[in-house]
Amino acid sequence: MRRSLALPLALVFCLAPTAGNIGSCGQEAVLLDADKFFANKQYVDCSRCTECAIFTGQCDLACGKIALVGVFPEGCFPLVHDGEVCLDALGVASCDDYASYMADEAATTPYECNFCPLDAEGQPDRGDE
Repeated sequence: MRRSLALPLALVFCLAPTAGNIGSCGQEAVLLDADKFFANKQYVDCSRCTECAIFTGQCDLACGKIALVGVFPEGCFPLVHDGEVCLDALGVASCDDYASYMADEAATTPYECNFCPLDAEGQPDRGDE
């Protein structure tokens, strides 16, 4: 009887989300290095553009020989964990979703990568209103 319950119980615990993706339990709060993050994002973007056969100007930039420089908006301080979650989400996004992320017009941003949302005036949205 115990053995018949042990396998389903073990499966339930093994299928649960990893702790790092639901709150960064135990991970030290370290600010995300913009240079490292945007270099990794450029690599992921180029890889996914190639994999999904997306041909846009944004994909051309991502796959170009020049490293793209990115900065976080003033007053925005994402953590390393935020960047990890973003890159993980990009890695598992469907090709249709990725095409919308890399569109030349009206591109979208996955929720996991919008760690510095801006308000109507282009300032970091702090949710004060």
